[in-house]
Amino acid sequence: MTHTQPMERVAPPPVPSTTLRAPARWVGVVQAAGELLITGGLVVLLFVVYELVVTDVLADRRQVALAHELQEDWDRPPSAAVPVHESKLGDAFAVLHIPRLGLDYERVVLEGTQERQLSQGPGHYTGTAMPGEQGNVAFAGHRVGKGSPFLELDLLQPGDPIVVETADSWFVYRMLGDVATGDVAADPSGIPGRQIVRPEDVEVISPTPNAAENAAPTGAYLTLTTCHPRYSAEQRLIIHARLDGAAISKADMPNGPAALSER
Repeated sequence: MTHTQPMERVAPPPVPSTTLRAPARWVGVVQAAGELLITGGLVVLLFVVYELVVTDVLADRRQVALAHELQEDWDRPPSAAVPVHESKLGDAFAVLHIPRLGLDYERVVLEGTQERQLSQGPGHYTGTAMPGEQGNVAFAGHRVGKGSPFLELDLLQPGDPIVVETADSWFVYRMLGDVATGDVAADPSGIPGRQIVRPEDVEVISPTPNAAENAAPTGAYLTLTTCHPRYSAEQRLIIHARLDGAAISKADMPNGPAALSER
C-alpha cells in the first residue's frame, strides 16, 4: 500500500493593488498643493504687512531726517540757502501743514512725483506753480503706505486751512466750496473743493484747476492729489484750495499764522 503525499497548495501571486496606491498619490498631491497655498498666502501677507506697516515706519523716519536737513538748510545765511524756485528733483523745499488732520500734522515736501520722492513724503508736480505764485501749486502723496501722508484727505471741509511753509514765508490756502453749507462743489469760482477723477484727468493740476493746461491762471491755487478709494489706484481724490491773503513773513511771525491752530 502506497501513501501519496498531499499536494501542497500554492497561493496565487499577489495582485498589485491600484485601488490603494491611487489615493496615496492624490494625498501627496493635495498636501503639496496645500503647502504651496500656505506659502503663497504667507508671502502675500508679508508683502501686505511690508507695504502697509513697514513702509510707513521707514517713511516716518525719513521724514524726521528730511525735516532736520531742511531746517539746517533754512538756517544757513540767505546767500547759501537754495531758493525755492531753484529746487532740483528730489530736493526737500517746503513743509505742508493740514490742521484738520492734526495740529501736529506736518510733512516735508520734495520736488518731483516719481516713486523715489513719493516713498519719502508728498511730492511737488514739477512744472506747476511754486507756493504763493499765481497758478496752481500741486502736490501728490500716497493714500496708504509710504507714510500715508494723504490717508485722511477726504476729511477736509470747505474753508479748512492748508498751510505751506517755505524758508522765509508762510502761505495759507483754504479749501474751496461753500463754507456755510459744507457743499464741496458749490464754490463761486466753479472749481470744486473736492472731486473724484480718473488717473488720466490731468487738468486738475492745470494753472486754473480743470481748465486747459495752456490757459492763463485766474488765481493762486493749491491742489492735493492721492489715490481713491483707499487700497486702490483706480481713481484719484482731489482737493482744491485758494491762497488766502499775502505771504506771511517768518521774520514777522516765526511760529506761524493763526491758521495753524484751526481745526
